[in-house]
Amino acid sequence: MTEKSHREGGLAAPIRHSIDWKNPEFHDEDSLFAELERVYDHCHGCRRCVSLCKAFPTLFDLIDESASMELDTVAKEDYWKVVDHCYLCDMCFMHKCPYVPPHEWNIDFPHLMLRAKVVKREKKGMKWRDRVLSSTDALGAVAAKPVVASVVNAVNASKPMRGLLDKVLGVHADAWLPPFASKTLRRRLADRRAGGEPSAAKATPTDETSGKVALFATCYCNNNEPQVGEDLVRVFEHNDIPVTLAARERCCGMPKLENGDIEAVARAKEVNIPILSALVDEGWDIVAPVPSCVLMFKQELPLLFPDDPEIEKVRQAFFDPFEYLMLRHRAGLLDTDFAASLGKVAYHVACHQQVQNIGLKTRDVLSLVPDTEVVPIERCSGHDGTYAVKREFHAMAVEIARPVARRVKSIEADCYTSDCVMAGHHIESVLGDGSKPVAPMTLLRRAYGI
Repeated sequence: MTEKSHREGGLAAPIRHSIDWKNPEFHDEDSLFAELERVYDHCHGCRRCVSLCKAFPTLFDLIDESASMELDTVAKEDYWKVVDHCYLCDMCFMHKCPYVPPHEWNIDFPHLMLRAKVVKREKKGMKWRDRVLSSTDALGAVAAKPVVASVVNAVNASKPMRGLLDKVLGVHADAWLPPFASKTLRRRLADRRAGGEPSAAKATPTDETSGKVALFATCYCNNNEPQVGEDLVRVFEHNDIPVTLAARERCCGMPKLENGDIEAVARAKEVNIPILSALVDEGWDIVAPVPSCVLMFKQELPLLFPDDPEIEKVRQAFFDPFEYLMLRHRAGLLDTDFAASLGKVAYHVACHQQVQNIGLKTRDVLSLVPDTEVVPIERCSGHDGTYAVKREFHAMAVEIARPVARRVKSIEADCYTSDCVMAGHHIESVLGDGSKPVAPMTLLRRAYGI
């Protein structure tokens, strides 16, 4: 092996290659297993990512318990066990692995896991439960109705019914499940549909922002916690940032991507991108209240469809909401006349926000509030949208979240929060002390007193 092969990392920034998912070789199982073997062997020799999630301990246990204690005596069928535990958080690529491109070993573990999920789905199919849980638009269309929502919420709160869901659907009886709102965010913001906001003419642009934003509501905030989206609108409008709502939208596609269903991602893209691209042409920037959705438009879609100029246009106009507020602050346009302090805040940094490489913008904005201390917790909560609710993975998701919950307790904060609202609730369930997380945008609204 050359000296260059031994060298770890370097000063060059990581390079993310596009995902060649339309290439027949991408779907070839023999080719996939050859690449899995290559990467697994490198990971075995490094083991730096052992504490990130359950995928790496699973791999290392398989090797350590094999006859030779090397990868050559691990059954190929067991390779899938590692794949099942990867929820594409990207933390290994962005924060830990010293062998990502431009290193010659060219290791992109999350995108290899995505490829494996695609091939596994094509080979073995997809569980009905996983189809249901990832069909967020369909779930919302049924459950987020005035009468139905109350019934669904009652079922989710019933121990006997949760036991039945566990047996029939494979949704763990103790896992936190999101409530459904009887009035969705899109219905609450119906007066802000694109095209009818006279206040948009008052927008103050900067070098990096147009000063007016289109809100991608997200299926979660639309159907489950619309208050978070409402808080965002109130905070932005308080800062003289006009807000509109896209005429229609689909789920960003992240739940389908995590199940290896790239075709479903492509179908969602065909609905969302033309609408969002038209808004960008009209001068609107775009924000979304869920980090995973922001990441989908800023990273995953551009890597899946690298030659689509409309996707690139949307990518350049898409912002994390706190990233956007900090850009306005740098231009002297953020209102810092706060009405109340927040005290000490334990702030869980969501993985899908960390890997956007924008820094801790939520912490930075909340820290502008007088007499407020924000203590970041940069560790995965283990929720991943659906991972924590699945019967076979729930215990592991709890195990991953325990260090975060212990840190929340040790901080002795006045409140705790997470950019990923679902992660916040998973931490809540692990804490088990009756305390409730508060969304960062809700905290900011409280600080403004609006």
